[in-house]
Amino acid sequence: MNYISFSPHFPPNYYRFSVSLKNAGINVLGIGDAHYESLHPLLRSVLTEYYRVDDLHNYEELKRAVTYFTERYGKIDGIDSHNEYWLETESRLRLDFDIKGLKPADMGRIKKKSEMKKVFQQSGLNVARGLLAGTPEDAKEFVRKTGYPLIAKPDSGVGASNTYKIEDEEALNDFFKSKPDIDYLIEEFIRGDIYSFDGLTDNSGNLLFYTAMKNEKGVMEVVHEDSHVYYYTLRDIPPDLEESGRKMLEAFEVKGRFFHFEFFREHESGRLVALEVNMRPPGGFTTDMFNFTSDIDIYDEWAAMLVNQERNTDFTRKYHVCFVSRKWKYNYEYTHEALLEMFPGIIVFHDQVNDVLSRAMGNYCYLLRSPDLNKMFEVQQAIHKIKDA
Repeated sequence: MNYISFSPHFPPNYYRFSVSLKNAGINVLGIGDAHYESLHPLLRSVLTEYYRVDDLHNYEELKRAVTYFTERYGKIDGIDSHNEYWLETESRLRLDFDIKGLKPADMGRIKKKSEMKKVFQQSGLNVARGLLAGTPEDAKEFVRKTGYPLIAKPDSGVGASNTYKIEDEEALNDFFKSKPDIDYLIEEFIRGDIYSFDGLTDNSGNLLFYTAMKNEKGVMEVVHEDSHVYYYTLRDIPPDLEESGRKMLEAFEVKGRFFHFEFFREHESGRLVALEVNMRPPGGFTTDMFNFTSDIDIYDEWAAMLVNQERNTDFTRKYHVCFVSRKWKYNYEYTHEALLEMFPGIIVFHDQVNDVLSRAMGNYCYLLRSPDLNKMFEVQQAIHKIKDA
């Protein structure tokens, strides 16, 4: 089997996908824009060959790279970066080179939030009321039904980039005056907590691994406020969250892929409101959180799934695992060294966050693990404690 690891160096911990491919007996080929010498040593060691391009946005360069690999090694069986940003590019390459997986025809309903919403409704899931932004008059008519605030977000976009919270009519008029020339979705503002349903399916769409997480603050708020972030896995998944997640899996026919589904838990009613689907693992170090949650290697599980290898892994959720980050702009009460001395059994991992992700994810992160949620919160609060002026 020939598998292309697309942009295999980013995010930095994703080199482990390539390592697991190699361990499963798969021929690993890399395409990226980073210089070969800058790649993680383990990544270099498992790549049969690496084709460097000047610009990953240059599709003709990418076609030449895949053509070269096809002529040299034979048919390409898979390509993935596990990164939302490259989903459409990868789908085009799959179509042009007859590679199994998501194709351009699949992109509309998994990239456009307005199309996702239609699928949610067809599946009987709750959704936030919304409309594609046409004119200010359309939006004002919508406001008469929902009231302020509103959320305006690109219909097709990644993360919280170019997302706005609109508090009143003046802000709505300003939005339309300066709106980028792309489709925008305007939605009612949902007051609630963010939960996710995450995991990996096999080639037939059966769940191999799944878990759930709670975010204490949405990405939009973190980015706009430049504030702290932390989120954590749940040991027990609420039944309605699992039921809704399974409905999404069926509706979007998720096969042989990671997934990351997001929901609001509305404060007032307690109901779940479907937010969006992502056909890739949650970003950053969340795949490592999966491993610490169940004492598994999710990278190896994914690679084994590709070659239809049965592993009989115990996926019991033994621990809560929490991602906690720090930002260099704050003066913290406890030094990094002090934290490691204070909580040696709970801080199981720590590392620098790539600068590209720092606005949303912080500059430095810690992964905490404990079966006791309250104990984990105690450590989280110590990490985020600001020194008194």
